[in-house]
Amino acid sequence: MSEKSPEDILAEAKAWWTTEIVDIHPGQISMRGYAIQDLIGKVSFPQMIWLMLRGDLPSAAQGRLLEAALVASVDHGPHAPSIAIARIAATTGIDLNNVMASAVNVLGDVHGGAGQQCMELYETVAQDGGHESNLAGAVDRALDAFVAAHGKIIPGFGHRWHPVDPRCAPLLALVEEARAAGAVQGRYARIGGEVEAAIKRRTGKSIPMNIDGVTAVIFCELGFAAPLGRGLFILSRSVGILSHAWEEISKGSRMKGPMPKSIPYTYAGKPPRKPE
Repeated sequence: MSEKSPEDILAEAKAWWTTEIVDIHPGQISMRGYAIQDLIGKVSFPQMIWLMLRGDLPSAAQGRLLEAALVASVDHGPHAPSIAIARIAATTGIDLNNVMASAVNVLGDVHGGAGQQCMELYETVAQDGGHESNLAGAVDRALDAFVAAHGKIIPGFGHRWHPVDPRCAPLLALVEEARAAGAVQGRYARIGGEVEAAIKRRTGKSIPMNIDGVTAVIFCELGFAAPLGRGLFILSRSVGILSHAWEEISKGSRMKGPMPKSIPYTYAGKPPRKPE
């Protein structure tokens, strides 16, 4: 085996990280080919997210729809596990970045992953055809497969707090507005509506779309891959995590557990005893 020349070693080192995202040189920063000074003050943060993930800038209508989805998901109160963890962690004296990381790290399949799972369900319907003529059949087949693999809970539908999620109607109205403007096709909005109707047919209960179901519609309409749905939710919810963490830090609270000391937990172990 021949030894590598210094030139070969340098070329290998330069190729170790290859990216199409950013190009940086002394006095120069460009993102996806756009000089950063040309982006500052001209594109919104949601447009910048799109650029970084997708490689080009969205249309104004696409950017507004993405922004609306991100705004809608920022927070759901201290009872949400990620927010509760942020507030508890903030009272332990750790730094703000550690508080935020503690909260973000619990955003997994059960808490935070429903949007991605719902996108995958919608995509299954779309891949099966999912046109107006056979939409109900495609949805039923997708639901049958999902229930067989994952159980009866359908991600993106039903809410433990809200009989009707107040965030859905305005977001769906914005999807329709974007469809009318030609920014999206509206296909996934129809799929989401048919999934809701199919759940009612199958269960006899009204289990409306929730925030995860409607943002899944938006992210699919905008062409994002399903795993990015979770990433986009985390970006959005991080705003709520940051605000709750900072509020608790600003209060100077110390060592707050999940509930006041006056409320005991339930002990279900052995009664008092002594070693023999």
